[in-house]
Amino acid sequence: MDVVGNEASIDCLIIGAGVVGLATALALLDDGREVTVIDARHVGAGASHGNCGTLTPSHAPPLAGPNTLQRAARWMFTPDAPLYIKPTLNPDTLRWMLGFARRCNARDFEASARAKYTLLADSRQRIQQWVGRYGLQCEFAETGEDYVFKTQRDIDRELHDVPLLRELGVDVEIVDGKTYEARDPAFKPGLAGAMCFRGDAALRPDRYVAELARVVRERGGHIIEHCALQSLESSAQGVVVQTAQGPLRARDVVLAIGAWAPQIAHAVGLPWLRKTIQPGKGYSITYSSPEIVPKRPVILYEPSVCVTAWGSGYRLGSTMEFTGYDDSLNQKRLGALERGAAQFLHQPVGPQVQEKWCGWRPMSRDDIPLIGRAPGHAHLWMAVGHGMMGVSMSASTGQLLADMIAGRTPCVNPAPFDPARFA
Repeated sequence: MDVVGNEASIDCLIIGAGVVGLATALALLDDGREVTVIDARHVGAGASHGNCGTLTPSHAPPLAGPNTLQRAARWMFTPDAPLYIKPTLNPDTLRWMLGFARRCNARDFEASARAKYTLLADSRQRIQQWVGRYGLQCEFAETGEDYVFKTQRDIDRELHDVPLLRELGVDVEIVDGKTYEARDPAFKPGLAGAMCFRGDAALRPDRYVAELARVVRERGGHIIEHCALQSLESSAQGVVVQTAQGPLRARDVVLAIGAWAPQIAHAVGLPWLRKTIQPGKGYSITYSSPEIVPKRPVILYEPSVCVTAWGSGYRLGSTMEFTGYDDSLNQKRLGALERGAAQFLHQPVGPQVQEKWCGWRPMSRDDIPLIGRAPGHAHLWMAVGHGMMGVSMSASTGQLLADMIAGRTPCVNPAPFDPARFA
């Protein structure tokens, strides 16, 4: 890092030290670029810390589906429902919801699924390569993942997506309830069946983020914590960024700021972000492990609870709550995770609670991330809007941006992720 006048001169500046920002930093370092990462708080302070750590090409279908509005309306007045949308008159939120509602149709559902799958499938393999290449100690395992159902009605509904998933390349096995119960003694009797995705994987997300930070530093990258972005001004030559620790001048800048994108939209000259991304709040509880845990990560379908067991702990997570930037821990929603797990598992919780957590996912209107050059800016790049898939999409996002910044053929087709679709 050089100093020019009163400004530090940087080659590549990444704003955001979450999973996407650090993965992008690593991909750029592999390209021989000099990289500095800044964050308003600290490494891994955002949504990647407390999620369930699954790497899931199977999760290509977006949140906005043909049945989503019907389910959301049914749950509107149920504060602990899997999907809760708080009534609001905020104009940015209303515009986002209107745009989201327009995507709840079969054509857009399929288009989003195809776009997400390309990124998820590439990233699933790329993360595994990084684990081996860089020695990432993050409890990575090729576990697969299962959707487990209590009612035949719900499994029949999800079976409608199976032809599309198989066409995309997802390995799906349909198993009846009795067979699944025999496979995994962690489950109570009475299951309707399961959809088993054998190509998925899992890791411990907080450790993955910490390991990315370690490797970035070891490869010569700089990480500056407690250095909040205040504003930026871009030109044909580069970008000048005002931060809480002083000005920085960079050749290229990447915005990887997760759910905080709407809050800095005007400061970075991208006001349309306020109606493009909204924070979707998720919850998790981490325990010491029960004696009997599911053999694979699972989604308990009806209560929408994800269960992941690692050697270092056991986590219940999920739910989606649109309540703005409320950072309080809603005990009803935390309780819903335990109640949902108790419907399925003999030992739904561990003997000791290690952490209760909530965090905001950056939900884009079409459930597809914004990756690429910021419209109207020569040297400002975007990696935001990954929704619930930030960990799953991290490595491919970083590589895609590195390819685009270098001007070479990208690892996946960048067209569906172009931020200009919203500008």
